[in-house]
Amino acid sequence: MADRLVRMFSFGRKSSMPEPADVLPGRPEPIPTAERHLLNGQPLKGPYPAGSEIADFALGCFWGEEKLFWEQPGVIVTAVGYQGGTTSNPTYKEVCSGRTGHAEAVRVVYDPARITYEQLLKLFWEAHDPTQGFRQGNDVGTQYRSAIFTHSDAQAEAARASRDMFQAELSKAGYGEITTEIRPAPEFYFAEDYHQQYLAKNPNGYCPVHATGVKLQEPIVRMEQV
Repeated sequence: MADRLVRMFSFGRKSSMPEPADVLPGRPEPIPTAERHLLNGQPLKGPYPAGSEIADFALGCFWGEEKLFWEQPGVIVTAVGYQGGTTSNPTYKEVCSGRTGHAEAVRVVYDPARITYEQLLKLFWEAHDPTQGFRQGNDVGTQYRSAIFTHSDAQAEAARASRDMFQAELSKAGYGEITTEIRPAPEFYFAEDYHQQYLAKNPNGYCPVHATGVKLQEPIVRMEQV
């Protein structure tokens, strides 16, 4: 309930990135978190199986988005954290203050032989509204922005190609321009234990859905294939 109130009272605030002088300093050591995934026992921070790959996404409230990904066949482990800002090893309260610059992010470790990065991108785009800037519905703040943090040139190319394809579909449906940030993955700071697999621990927890209903047509064509 307290977390829901934090989100509710954030409405109308923190709609721009913090100025350098306002950024919180953070701390040198990681904050405590779970060691293993609640549902499958996989180590949250690794080591991960040989051949697995990592994808990082931000698409609003990370509780529901993590569940979306952990339910997919081929996903080995998921975790929630803070990414894309300046403050080192931030806490949830600090991120919600708007003074860290971080987005609420989901880390997805997956087996590319069972689920492709392009399939993960399709889930990403269709699960939220990427045209809203620093918000998703009533969740307002820099931590709710849309972002794809890439781990290779191939991921970056696929992300940009999927963005362009989804923009075409959104425009047909009357939506505006995509505001999703696409850039190389910065440090991923794992969130506190109670946030990990939150909706498995709290099945009736706060989980807004902000999907547009617009679908991304397949296959995603990378630029070098055109």
